[in-house]
Amino acid sequence: MAAVAVALTTSGCSVDEVLRFGWPVGVTPEATQMRTLWTWAAVAALIVGVLVWGATAWTVAFHRKKAGESDLPRQFQYNLPLELVLTVVPLVIVAVLFYFTVVVQNVVDREASGDELKIDVIGFQWNWEFAYPETPAPNGEPASVVGSTTQVPLLVLPTDRPIAFTQHSQDVIHSFWVPEFLFKRDVMPNPEENDQKNTWVIDRIERPGAFVGRCAEFCGAYHSMMNFEVRALPPAQFDQFLRLRGQVNPQTGQGYTTPDALAAMNCGELCAPQAITTPTFDQSPTSQIAVK
Repeated sequence: MAAVAVALTTSGCSVDEVLRFGWPVGVTPEATQMRTLWTWAAVAALIVGVLVWGATAWTVAFHRKKAGESDLPRQFQYNLPLELVLTVVPLVIVAVLFYFTVVVQNVVDREASGDELKIDVIGFQWNWEFAYPETPAPNGEPASVVGSTTQVPLLVLPTDRPIAFTQHSQDVIHSFWVPEFLFKRDVMPNPEENDQKNTWVIDRIERPGAFVGRCAEFCGAYHSMMNFEVRALPPAQFDQFLRLRGQVNPQTGQGYTTPDALAAMNCGELCAPQAITTPTFDQSPTSQIAVK
């Protein structure tokens, strides 16, 4: 314990960093609740562990058989008060953990209320398509962005607004993962037939920023290229982005793409037309060969 205390006090870590146990800082209320649940569950486990290790060490040190003794040590298997304590205390611990788990789970898995921004998430081997079903592009289809081997798809979202994601896969099982959201969601083909609840909600993204996203389910040879980027914009900028997605770009004669719209907004790094958190996948046959 002394070594642990010294390590913590000399490493420059804050209390918050220590209690996160390596988790990234969440950017949604749901992420904060899940991290808090994890933190206190880990703390409870450590406390129980210390008590068990301490009792074991005490027993080994002070209640081992002494040289020359032939009698058995004092037996406790019929000590009713002790047996009640050893039964009730674990039940209380499990019940408390179960209660708080259900509370957080009900928040994370709640149904959409209908006033959220709707986003469609489509996974395919080996990239992503993100669509805004309530924002028609000039061609009449929902505005969308599709990743390619040369372009990481940008999922542009607003801060401070509830968002409902509806997802499905066009082939195998993928997994939608933004580390700062602190959870993953399997993206399955035919979710209705597979009895999967494929719509989930976040209350809001709490700050602007660019956050890398990945497929977290091994889905084939180019699984590692299935990266995307969440670009969280302040509400006014996001509304401007959606307006542009519904207009024709006079320079191309086509509807504004996501990179076109961001470039036209010219709002600094948040409007960079290409991903800034992750590069595209290098498909060169020699790019993955180790060099001595």
